[in-house]
Amino acid sequence: MGYRFVRFPEGKGKAVTFSYDDGAKADIRLSETLTRYGMKGTFNINSSFIGINENKLTADEIKEHIINKGHEVALHGATHLAPGRATPLEGIRDTLNCRLELEKAFGMIIRGMAYPDSGIRVFENGSSLETVKRYLSDLGIAYSRTLAGDNDFFRLPDSWYEWMPTAHHDNPKIMEWIDKFVAINTDEGYITTRSARLFYIWGHAFEFEGKKNWEHLEEICERLSGKEDTWYATNIEIYDYITAYNSLVWSADGTKVYNPTLITVWFVESGRDYKIESGEVLDL
Repeated sequence: MGYRFVRFPEGKGKAVTFSYDDGAKADIRLSETLTRYGMKGTFNINSSFIGINENKLTADEIKEHIINKGHEVALHGATHLAPGRATPLEGIRDTLNCRLELEKAFGMIIRGMAYPDSGIRVFENGSSLETVKRYLSDLGIAYSRTLAGDNDFFRLPDSWYEWMPTAHHDNPKIMEWIDKFVAINTDEGYITTRSARLFYIWGHAFEFEGKKNWEHLEEICERLSGKEDTWYATNIEIYDYITAYNSLVWSADGTKVYNPTLITVWFVESGRDYKIESGEVLDL
């Protein structure tokens, strides 16, 4: 038995995802751009602010321009309250209200989240990282994105409640990092460097509007799009896929594997590619 690495759908070694906050009208143009380039994104919405003024998306606009285009709607707190600065009760209330209101508005199960404001970078009023992670799990939240740790590691998260993106779209090194990411071949090089890679971009669509630099988004998409070795997915799709991979059941000697999930999974072991269907037992 050699090293084993997850591969994304169709055996792809890399993935790209986007995460954008606050439900501003500019999200319409962002969604249209991502869709045109074959990208997928997660749009983190404050449920109490939907349609509150002319700068915020209405529920109908979210349905038409985000959900119907295959993008994800996720939580961003009902009132944009940073869990780290709130008491645990306040954090629970704001998160639960956001989930209840979004699910009612869109008639769907919503499990993703991005921390609002300073998120989990600062803790006050009896809050702690472990407390926040515990109540998010209890509330059925699958993952939550944090920030302020831009890096070019391109790693999948160690903790789904501390999901660190690759870069904000205005990071001065983003084009350099994109080129580095695109050049990676997960099937070559030293064996321990063949892990699956993820490029995760975050920001606010209104930043493009405010700076009148939508061409910056276009260049990002042009550099990342259309790659045969890359899966373009929402945050929840990545979470669900990796969770399915981690749910595979292995025999003690590593020669058999069972897929108890509903998702087809790909992986590579000792340089050989494998695909295992839902419910299948595979002999390696």
